[in-house]
Amino acid sequence: MSENEQAGEKTELPTEKRLREAREQGNIPRSRELATAAVFVAAVVGLYALSGSMGGSAREWMRAALSPDPALLDTPNALFGHAGWMLLRLMLAFSPLLLICVGAGFIAPVLMGGLRFSNKALMPDLNRLNPMTGFKRLVGPEALAELVKSLLRVAFVGTAAGLCLWQGAQALRGLLHQPLESAIGHGLGFTLKLLLATAGAMALLAAIDAPYQKWNWLRKLKMTREELRRELKESEGSPEVKGRIRQMQMQLSQRRMMEAVPSADVVLVNPTHYAVALKYESGRMNAPTVVARGVDELALRIRQVADGNKVAIVSAPPLARALYRESQLGKEIPVRLYSAVAQVLSYVYQLRQWRTGPMPQLPSLEVEEFAKGAQP
Repeated sequence: MSENEQAGEKTELPTEKRLREAREQGNIPRSRELATAAVFVAAVVGLYALSGSMGGSAREWMRAALSPDPALLDTPNALFGHAGWMLLRLMLAFSPLLLICVGAGFIAPVLMGGLRFSNKALMPDLNRLNPMTGFKRLVGPEALAELVKSLLRVAFVGTAAGLCLWQGAQALRGLLHQPLESAIGHGLGFTLKLLLATAGAMALLAAIDAPYQKWNWLRKLKMTREELRRELKESEGSPEVKGRIRQMQMQLSQRRMMEAVPSADVVLVNPTHYAVALKYESGRMNAPTVVARGVDELALRIRQVADGNKVAIVSAPPLARALYRESQLGKEIPVRLYSAVAQVLSYVYQLRQWRTGPMPQLPSLEVEEFAKGAQP
């Protein structure tokens, strides 16, 4: 397979940027089976837990509805208020179950990708009106997946309900020989068992559908190699631009170093390959600070600027190399080099005060070029 063909296939996982844009547009994984199962299971469990209190409230409501106050017959205008009050009482009796169902409606979005509100999802999409797009949905893999889900729904719910009915057939026939109140209680209990079996079947189907919908959502958002390269280029910038930025930053850093060299106290050299400029201000600095450092051509420029501004240049090859390797621009020198640098600065200060007599000599510097454990 050619490179162009591979570049056209969506084989790469979506990036965080693509996932974020999809969520902002309202494109999130959805599972209708999970949403339906969550509400149905919550309703059945709530009905099972609240059946006693709701049954008592319903009985009281029925008694009040079937035995109204006779005084209402003399005031027909009060019937409307009475009807509204009775409707409110009925709603209050079933409001706990209603609140449970409403809360369960948030379970599916939270499990699938969190609650997200997007204005873009409300905008009309003319592509949905395209007949060819609709035809592809009818005959494509999405339609096949929906057909499989429908068959599984019928199989799971039908099997659970059938087993429940088969096991309770004898009990159902026995209701004919029971008193009315006992038959109603046993019948409602059997109905609740049937609902629980159906809820279990729907939960099983949701457990299959939710991972599939998440996988299918990620599959649709996959990217080609060309799209991935283009996105990386847009987010991180082209290599040419990044290289140019690094070059400009390096030039700016070097310019700042050259501007700081005239204020240095001493420039330590190799004598040709390395150059490190140090500055120390008593009372303001805890230790000498590196204001410029470089090798080869940059080291030559540092020496030229130092020479032009009458900054002392001291040849101390091991110390210069050690400072270059272990120090950082704008930072204090390493602790292990304090003693050697102090001797150099003392020598420089003596040079500044020298007028007549013998010229000061640079003391012998004993410096280990490499710190303990460091590799040459």
